[in-house]
Amino acid sequence: MKVMVIVKANADSEAGRLPSEAELAEMGAYNEQLVAAASQVQAGPFGPPSEQIAGFWLWNVRSLDEAIEWASRAPFGAGGTLELRQLITAEDFGEAFTPELQQQEQRLREQLEN
Repeated sequence: MKVMVIVKANADSEAGRLPSEAELAEMGAYNEQLVAAASQVQAGPFGPPSEQIAGFWLWNVRSLDEAIEWASRAPFGAGGTLELRQLITAEDFGEAFTPELQQQEQRLREQLEN
């Protein structure tokens, strides 16, 4: 199961306040724990503070319960809000996503990269 974990914007992020070294170290330690637990983690972009989303991860977890458990341990303190959303991937389509359709999607992705 893939889950997008959205880090919701708050007053600090909207004001352009960047994380301190200690906060970045704490987040790094949390990410280390995720990777050690064999959760695949991709850090999201951290764009302009005026955006509503401060950042995101894409997690590959066994269940929504596991994602919730990991999210409950995120080091954001009282002001942090996370939102979890399940993503549908190619594997979820089963036999309906034929080899021909998979090739078509791959071709389109390659066109976008060029």
